[in-house]
Amino acid sequence: MAGRVRHPIDIRALEAWISKTVPEIEVPLDVKQFGFGQSNPTYQLTAADGRRYVLRKKPPGRLVSKTAHKVEREYRIISALASTDVPVPKAYCLCEDDSIIGTPFYIMSFLDGRIFEDPIIPNVLPDERRAIWSDAVRVLAKLHRIDPKTVGLEGFGKSSGFYNRQIATWSSICDAQGRIKDVETGVAVGQLPFFEDMMRFFSDEKQQPVDRGTLIHGDFKIDNLVFHKTEPRVIGILDWEMSTIGHPLSDLSNLLTPYFTARLDPSQSINVHPGFRPRATRGLPTPEEITRLYFSVTDPSTKSTLELSLGTQDHQDQRKRELQWAQAFNMFRQAAICQGIAARQAGRQASSEHARRYAAARAPLARFAWELAQAVQPGNQSMKKSRL
Repeated sequence: MAGRVRHPIDIRALEAWISKTVPEIEVPLDVKQFGFGQSNPTYQLTAADGRRYVLRKKPPGRLVSKTAHKVEREYRIISALASTDVPVPKAYCLCEDDSIIGTPFYIMSFLDGRIFEDPIIPNVLPDERRAIWSDAVRVLAKLHRIDPKTVGLEGFGKSSGFYNRQIATWSSICDAQGRIKDVETGVAVGQLPFFEDMMRFFSDEKQQPVDRGTLIHGDFKIDNLVFHKTEPRVIGILDWEMSTIGHPLSDLSNLLTPYFTARLDPSQSINVHPGFRPRATRGLPTPEEITRLYFSVTDPSTKSTLELSLGTQDHQDQRKRELQWAQAFNMFRQAAICQGIAARQAGRQASSEHARRYAAARAPLARFAWELAQAVQPGNQSMKKSRL
């Protein structure tokens, strides 16, 4: 819900710029701010004719990360996807001039639908819950089957080597975070459990999923989707700031995260939803059902090509190992993020109870990541790899 503006902007300057640049948006504007979109402040604009729009801007002040808050990137991909079957808001304009409202921003259409903050989708019938999740999976698969060149995004990222780059980046980040000392006690944050073992495992290309590059969202999950007000249908994907060309299993594993974290002790970890335990919630599709649906959309010819050449069981085993690897890396990344919160806490840059819980979860998540990694079957690594 949009409400009080917490990050003020110069509304008059914005109205003047819109009048010159996007005359279809009628001024004056009524401006409110959404509660979500914490990384990039997000506003609801209600035009003089009653139509609603959304403005996303970079936050004010010095930005710590050079890769975060990329509103220009968001604008570029939703503009490119407008001609595809991937549902996205309509992009109206991008302003990179800091002098208008202080930081770059873009304006897109407002999607009047439902956002489910709880991925269990409470308060709906089992059949609708299944349909909602199923359409989310189909939409992700549709995104991954788009050739970036066909929508002018061939330069949106590197077409190969995604996981190797991720491994190198997070290895360096974890080393730096682990060395940070508490400003009062002088005790270092420390490295994640099994860190060296995981780095060796993830860096072994024989263990990795077959390398490929597709458009990826970067943070694909249920609460980043807008669903139709009455139908179990996605009408738009939000929050594209982490989008790039990368490995599609990174998105799929992110979507499946609550199924895996449900195994953890909620007193020691974060985002543990008991509703994702097997048979706990009626209508919730299983990870196996999600996987089958996903691949039936990304590659409907799988049965006639891959399975005939490899054999049905071999192909399924290979797919299972690759997904297990991707989920293990996803859990490691979650642990590394929590380690980063612990590092900020050590420097007294994060002191809330929320931050303490996330910081404390880094070790259980890392141990779980290593458990998942060990479950990947190394004895079958010599098998000819299939493209998923």
